[in-house]
Amino acid sequence: MRIRLETLGCRLNEAEIQRWAREFQALGHSPGASGQDTDRALEQPVDLVVVNTCAVTQEAVRKSRQLLRRVQRQNPRARLIVSGCATALDETGLAATGLDHSGIDLLIGNADKDRLVEIAARELALPIMPATAETSQANPLFARGRQRAFVKIQDGCRHQCTFCVTTIARGPERSRPLADIVAEIQEAAAEGIQEAVLTGVHATGYGADLGCRLEDLIAAVLRDTDIPRLRLGSIEPWGLSEGFWHLFENPRLAPHLHLPLQSGSDRILKRMGRRCDSATYRALIAQARQGITDFNPTTDIIVGFPGESESDWEQTLNAVTENGFGHVHIFSYSPRPGTRAAGMDGQVSAEVKRARTRELNQLAAQLKKATLQANLGRTLPVLFESGLAKAGGAPPCGYTPNYLPVRLESTATPGPRHHDWTNRIAHLTLTGISADGCTLLGMPRAIEARPVNP
Repeated sequence: MRIRLETLGCRLNEAEIQRWAREFQALGHSPGASGQDTDRALEQPVDLVVVNTCAVTQEAVRKSRQLLRRVQRQNPRARLIVSGCATALDETGLAATGLDHSGIDLLIGNADKDRLVEIAARELALPIMPATAETSQANPLFARGRQRAFVKIQDGCRHQCTFCVTTIARGPERSRPLADIVAEIQEAAAEGIQEAVLTGVHATGYGADLGCRLEDLIAAVLRDTDIPRLRLGSIEPWGLSEGFWHLFENPRLAPHLHLPLQSGSDRILKRMGRRCDSATYRALIAQARQGITDFNPTTDIIVGFPGESESDWEQTLNAVTENGFGHVHIFSYSPRPGTRAAGMDGQVSAEVKRARTRELNQLAAQLKKATLQANLGRTLPVLFESGLAKAGGAPPCGYTPNYLPVRLESTATPGPRHHDWTNRIAHLTLTGISADGCTLLGMPRAIEARPVNP
């Protein structure tokens, strides 16, 4: 069967899609690119579409509805499986998508997501490859145009931030066994994947239900796998031991952390139910910068949380400036049903939220450009995620270990420029910054990683 896997939202959703792709492949099916990834994907009819929805904001719910309508329109004869947070929050969520029940063949709740392929095979009577058959060893990530393996290490969260609907949608914390995660990453490395990203709803709390810690998992992956790069997804800025920072002495662990700040005002942080005040957060960033070479912090900020005054907003702008983030992911607050924040007084007007978002976008762009400028003239390894520069097409792009985006310089010689760089690590000398101020430009020095033929 030809299967299309679609997702939006967090890296955890992407990790789940990647896992389902491997499991469908093991049954003898062909998971491929999504309709969003390539026009070529639309030329090939598919037999099954799987959609992993998101509900972190009202905008995410709207995009989930659009995605469901689009895949039905593009694949009218394919069977449709739907899962994810947008379908988990209330019983009316399915009707709100604008689809009737006859349009969805299987709805799988978050509690059963880890068994989605098993349930689909049983309930939809999917054909299964004979045990004696052989399959291609190519990682299905390559078929989907992906180069990094997002690896789900846990799900759910024990904390109750007042704005967070994900805790409601995904339930209590559950950690995957350490050995299973290590085995998955080693399998990906053996198939040519160059980077694995550990992701979860509350990754910092990994292992609390297993008697181990996130530090133990990272140490095991670095010790027992050959993955060239290991990166952490978003982690909360609390509960990190001294041993955590020593792990970065291994150059394979990427010197980049996404640490959600959410607000620079302690009063708003308290209303949010966060467990880290602004001073503690600032000290954490200072500690990381002191102990980790080339450390690049990125963060999340929620704009217009209920009760956010002009003074609170100024404190947030100051905190963002002081911490010098390489990138800021900006969310305009939207009330999520079932969360405590939705019923709080002091809801901020849409007009004020738009103005503050514009202001923060300008500041974040300045900080990002400053981060990029600080690296000009250096030579750093870049893992290319898009690779073949065709005539008139976009040049190859990738990321440094500390997650700085790099694009191959347009003045590169014809040979290197038209080489397929996909999934290769190469040392590039960083020579400039793109016109939009978002990307470093680099000239190649040498290809380092083994060639990979997806």
